[in-house]
Amino acid sequence: MNEAPHDPAPRKPAPGTPAPRTPLYLKVAGDLRTAITAGEYGSGARLPAEDELARRYGVSRGTVRQALSALRTDGLITSRRGTRRVVLGGGAGEAGGVAELRSFTRWARSLGEQPGGRTETVVRGEADAEEAEQLRIEAGGPVYRVLRLRTLSGTPVMVERTTYPEPVGALVADMPPDTVSYSEQLARHGVLFADAHHTIDIAAADADDARLLGCPQGGALLRERRRSTDPAGTPVEWSQDRYLPGTVSFTVHTTATSALGRQLGS
Repeated sequence: MNEAPHDPAPRKPAPGTPAPRTPLYLKVAGDLRTAITAGEYGSGARLPAEDELARRYGVSRGTVRQALSALRTDGLITSRRGTRRVVLGGGAGEAGGVAELRSFTRWARSLGEQPGGRTETVVRGEADAEEAEQLRIEAGGPVYRVLRLRTLSGTPVMVERTTYPEPVGALVADMPPDTVSYSEQLARHGVLFADAHHTIDIAAADADDARLLGCPQGGALLRERRRSTDPAGTPVEWSQDRYLPGTVSFTVHTTATSALGRQLGS
C-alpha cells in the first residue's frame, strides 16, 4: 500500500474574493437554538412543523431538515421523521451530555476549558478491512487518515486517530493544522454528525502516543473508539481517541433515553 502525506495547508482565496456566506440552514438553526435557550420552547415542547418553519424563514423544507439535524447533533431536540421535533432541554447542562461526547471541543467549552488541536499528519491511503467495515466502503477504497493532538487549556490530554471517507477527508485535509473543531467546519460544508456508536476500553501507548502525550510507551491509555454517521445514517468518520489516565472519565446515566457522558478526572 503506497501512501503519500497530504499537505494540510488551506487554500488561500484570491485577493478580492468575497468571504463565503453562512449556509441558510445554519442561520435557521442558530435562530431556533437561541429561541430554545431563551425558553421560548420549554423542555418537552414541540417545535413547529417543517412546512411552518419553511414558511416562517422563507426556505425549503430540505433546509429546515438540515437545521433540525444540526439541533439534534447539539442534543437540543429529538429528530424523528414524520413527527414534530420535541425539545429535550433549554440549556447545556440539560442537553449537553450526548452532544458533548460527540464533540471534544463542545465538551471542553462546557467546562470552561480552552480546547485546542494540532494536526500532526494527514495521509491519503487505501482502506484496510476494519476501516472499510466501519465506513461501509470497499476494502482498498480511498480514505484520509488524520493524526491529531488534542489539548485542554494548553495541556495535552488525547491523541486522535480518525479515518474519513474520501469526500469528507478531502475537506479536512484543506483545513489549517491548528483547526480547533473539524465538526464545526464540516457543518459549513453540509457534513453533519448526527449519531455515534462508542466503544471504550484500554489500549497500550505506541510511539506516537508517547511522543505527543509525554507518557511511557506501552503504558495504559483510555481509548474511545467511535463511528459517527450523518442524518441519513452514512458513516462520516471512524475514530480512535486515546486519553492520558486521570484526565477524563466516562459516565452512563440511565433514563428512558440513556445518555453517555464525558467528564474530567479519573
